[in-house]
Amino acid sequence: MEQLNDTEDRYHYHIVRRAIELVDDKGSSLTLDGLAREMGMSPAHFQRVFSRWVGVSPKRYQQYLALGHAKALLAERFTTLETAHASGLSGGGRLHDLFLRWEAMSPGDYAKGGAGLTIFWGWFPSPFGPAIVMGTAKGICGMGFAAETGERAALDDLIARWPAAQFVEDPDQLRPWVMSTFGVSDAGPEPAPLYLIGAPFQIKVWEALLRVPSGHVTTYSEIAQSIGNPRAVRAVGTAVGRNPVSWLIPCHRALRKSGGLGGYHWGLPVKRAMLAYEAARAEA
Repeated sequence: MEQLNDTEDRYHYHIVRRAIELVDDKGSSLTLDGLAREMGMSPAHFQRVFSRWVGVSPKRYQQYLALGHAKALLAERFTTLETAHASGLSGGGRLHDLFLRWEAMSPGDYAKGGAGLTIFWGWFPSPFGPAIVMGTAKGICGMGFAAETGERAALDDLIARWPAAQFVEDPDQLRPWVMSTFGVSDAGPEPAPLYLIGAPFQIKVWEALLRVPSGHVTTYSEIAQSIGNPRAVRAVGTAVGRNPVSWLIPCHRALRKSGGLGGYHWGLPVKRAMLAYEAARAEA
């Protein structure tokens, strides 16, 4: 695929983002012709652009955003984390093809609040709205989405997690990793590593989330069971909510046992769009 900084790619990212927002808002009442008209494109051109980025047609995507989709996912694509790795599922999703490694900050360094760290950051387009991405020399350490929260709030949110770090706005430092992250290049000049900055319990939870394949879901109680602390469901939910690297550490794949979406730090519309995006691509 073309480079992320290519003008046409940026334009198409915004088209897909706007289309996803419209589909999420109006559901099946919006026809292909209506969507294309909203985008200022012919139906055939719009369908090609949308299918290229999402992997399925707009109509198919609408089906994945239907009411009850989360419950259907839980019934049909529930992942038992204890067996996911052994069965090879943890390596089957596209997410896991994007990483060579992940590394965690030591507990002692974490307690220093990011002191001594230089964290680069920048804004990038994504299918889920504007994405704030942060990273150190070791890998991506932060990612958030501003469609629901606003850009200032999203930036302040991530900065507050490591108050003693030095933050430098420099999107070019992160661009190759972001290209891989959003699949703009099949492999990217350099696969995107992760640098996890969190407390030991949080990192255990985030590691469990990384074992949930793309297009599948799990529950908070299942995560608690998989990390050897089955009674810590509430603490697991808190750790999931504090995940600093949304999308790449897939906290959107964690649901309530009932099949409800639960919460999502960057807004439930974003979570619904992510689940539908992955499920659609998994069946494409």
